[in-house]
Amino acid sequence: MDITVQDFSGVYDCQPYMQGLRKCAQGSASQGAKIRWMDCTGIPGTDCYCDDEAVETIRKGIADAGITDARGIHFFDNGNYHYMSKIWTGMVQEPFSLVVFDHHPDMQEPRFGNILSCGGWVKKVLDENKFIDNVVIIGVANHLAEEITPHDKVTFIRESELYQIPGQARNDAIASTVQTSWRPWSRHLESASLYISIDKDALSHAHAATNWDQGSLSLEHMKAIISEIAKDRKIIGVDICGERARDFAGDEQHSVQEADALNDRINRELVEFLENFF
Repeated sequence: MDITVQDFSGVYDCQPYMQGLRKCAQGSASQGAKIRWMDCTGIPGTDCYCDDEAVETIRKGIADAGITDARGIHFFDNGNYHYMSKIWTGMVQEPFSLVVFDHHPDMQEPRFGNILSCGGWVKKVLDENKFIDNVVIIGVANHLAEEITPHDKVTFIRESELYQIPGQARNDAIASTVQTSWRPWSRHLESASLYISIDKDALSHAHAATNWDQGSLSLEHMKAIISEIAKDRKIIGVDICGERARDFAGDEQHSVQEADALNDRINRELVEFLENFF
């Protein structure tokens, strides 16, 4: 399994697991995995919006790293860089369904020009990717979903539609509940191949500390959904973003140290879970 980390803000410096990946990237491959660490901190024009010059710089960096396709797991910092999923899915060369975990729809029209942004990247994928069959966005805040013009290739599974699973529920009970609740939505996955993009702001504050307002999913609920939708389907690649802001100074939910420890643990657990699908 390949893991690529694109560090835009330096936030991973405070996460021991992620720094372990960095050391692996600097040394030899570990346990058959090819790990790459890309320092993107010096690329201008990347925060929230990614201008054309930055897009080309990022693509060149990916190519220079010897990456030729979108397979594997890709980390790329906080939610301001979620547009990276547009760049990674642009490397897919087969029909696929895009599954997005996000508390926001990310389908806004650009405020100026046709610039790629963290708030509009899904729409850009729909407009420009010839291989996209459809998009399912899971955990979107209800009021934000209502603000988006309906699209025949997009299905919103709103936060209120997700069965609220008690925090003390066992994993097998969660899996059983998700299996039942997912059945009405399974018809929306039109392709046998999936690309999954995770913004951790779909998770509750108990499971992640991000730089945007957050939803109510638990990590086990998210994992159960992925397990269910992956049945009889191939996962091409998985993107993960949603770290804290670099200048985060703590809030009523987490101190800086608590946020880093929580996000580091979630990143590790996601890798350990997702490696079973590659």
